Formats: sequence, structure tokens, C-alpha cells
Amino acid sequence: MSSSGHSCEGRPALADAFPTVRGYLDAATVGLPMRATSEALRRALDDWERGVTDLPTLDGAVVRAREAYARIAGVPASWVAAAPQVSVLVGLVAAALPDGAQVVVPEGDFASVVFPFLVHADRGVSVRQVPLERLADSIGSRTSLVAFSLVQSADGRIADACTVREAARGAGALTLADLTQAAGWLPVDAGADDVTVCGTYKWLCSPRGTAFLTVRPEAAARVRPLFARWYAGESIWDSVYGPEMTLASDARRFDVSPGWHAWLGTAPALEAFAHTDRDALHRHAAGLADHVRDRLGLERTGSAILALPDPAGELRSGLLERGLVVSGRAGRVRLSFHVWNDADDAERAAEALTETAGATR
Repeated sequence: MSSSGHSCEGRPALADAFPTVRGYLDAATVGLPMRATSEALRRALDDWERGVTDLPTLDGAVVRAREAYARIAGVPASWVAAAPQVSVLVGLVAAALPDGAQVVVPEGDFASVVFPFLVHADRGVSVRQVPLERLADSIGSRTSLVAFSLVQSADGRIADACTVREAARGAGALTLADLTQAAGWLPVDAGADDVTVCGTYKWLCSPRGTAFLTVRPEAAARVRPLFARWYAGESIWDSVYGPEMTLASDARRFDVSPGWHAWLGTAPALEAFAHTDRDALHRHAAGLADHVRDRLGLERTGSAILALPDPAGELRSGLLERGLVVSGRAGRVRLSFHVWNDADDAERAAEALTETAGATR
């Protein structure tokens, strides 16, 4: 069966690439590994123990992952830079802003999208936090950059990215979108923004320690490659000694040297997602979350993340007691549905929420 089809259980066929883990509703915190990822990491550890680690093979994993992510993000691989963490990449963009720049962000957005700008307050960079629903309306002539998560980590709300981009273009501002909570279940178009960042250890089910930047060429010209190093060289293996420096002519000039083993696990995961119908993944994951909303009498949102008020943690405790893995964020219980989940997981969650809510009234 092709990876764009569906298994007999109603899940995308990609679900067959994962071990069976019932009740895991926490992809928004950390994704489960595919068997291919686990196997790649085990082989790498065996090779390391035997002293036969091969650097070209390790570097080949970065190349494979970059190319697969480019397909997922819908941009040329030449627009993609690789790094260990999202905050490192946002920091590059923050450092490129002029003194006195104004950055507009949604209230309560993830710290890695906000903190890298806040640390530039000493040179007059200001960060204006506004409600997500007013993000586009808050962009003005003083705005240099709008930074936002396409899907909010705390509650799963999806930004009206098209309206934000249109407002930013009209004001002459750049846009930076964090795709970490979107790529893997929601179709994304990284080329629509000047810059995007994405951590892969959540919905893209990779080891923690791999992340990507995409940058349009005209925006890349405004960013200094502060992490210039041998791995950012035009010819990587000819750039290991100075003082002559020839950096890559494309987005690789922003690369951060890789933690090899994490990339060995990332490459097969991204290749699997790159060859899967992203619309089907969206319908599946968001459909399960919306089923729970239906059962609770809530409005459908089309988000794979369902967050409910839970200041005392009672709902989360009730779900955990019933064998469901969920997280607590910002005074809410957060459930996130992904490719490995099925209707049984959604129904169990709905029943647990209903029972716990009834017991705590």
C-alpha cells in the first residue's frame, strides 16, 4: 500500500511505520520514533562501539534530511539551513535587525520565537506582544518583523498567516513563521514567508537536536552568517582549517555543525513524511481532535491540538489515570493527535474528559 493511502484501521498508511503505542496524545511535546529511526540510531551506536564510524555516511544523513525537509516545506533545498535548535536560528534573524527595530509577536507565543528578540533591548529593539487574532492589524509603519508560530504551542490555534503576510508586505516588514507545531500534520508553504524555522522532534518524529531554517534569497542577503564555521563552507571538507574562508553561496552558509547521530535518525523520518500526502495527514489528525470536540459540544477548529482549561490539573490527571499520555500547558490540558492515533484513542479521550469533568463538578 502506498504511503499516501490509508491502512485498514482508517489511519494513514504511514502509521504502519511506527510501533503500536495506544493512547499517546502528546506529539506536540515529543513525537514517537519510526522503526526506521530507531534502527538507524542502533546501527550508528553499534558502529561507534566498533570504531567504524564513517563521516561521509554521517554527513549524507544531513544532506538527505535537508532535501526531504525542502520537499515537506515546499522550497528549494538551497533555501534550507540545518541547525540543532530553533532558538539558534531565530537568534540569527534577531541579530540582523537594525537598532530600534520593532518586532510584533502574538501574546503567549513560544519562548524560542520571542526571547531571541528580547535580548536585543539594549540596542533599542522592541517587542510588541498582541493577541493572535489582532496580529495582522497590529502591523504598522514602524514594524520591521512579524514573528509568529503558525500553530500556537499552548492551545493549538492556527494563525491567519495569509492575512499576516499581506499586512506585513504592505508595511514593508518581514515575516518569520515557526512551523514546529505545524509541519508533519498541517500542509505548510515555507516559501510564503521570508523566514521560517522548524524543530523536527515533535510532529516530524525525529530525535531532538535537529532543526531547519528556510530563508528567501532576498531575505538571506540581510542576515549575517554569525556561526561561520567549517560546516558552512562551500566545500565542507576543504574548509576545516583557516584562515581563508569561502562560505556556501546558498542557505548552507547559515548551517550549524551537526550532532551526527541525531541526523541519522532524522533523515528516514523526514523522507517518510516527504512521501506522504500531507492533506491526508491533516484530515486524519485534525479529524480525530474535532471528533473529541464534537463529543464535548465544542466548535470544530481543524487543529490537531485540543487544549481545555485545566488550572488545577484535574482533567490531565484523569486522562493520565486512564492510560492516556497528554501534557499540561499554560493552565490547560493539551491533547495532540497524530498519524499513529485512531478513532479508539479519540473516543477514549472523549470519555475520560467527560467522566473527569463530571466527577469534578
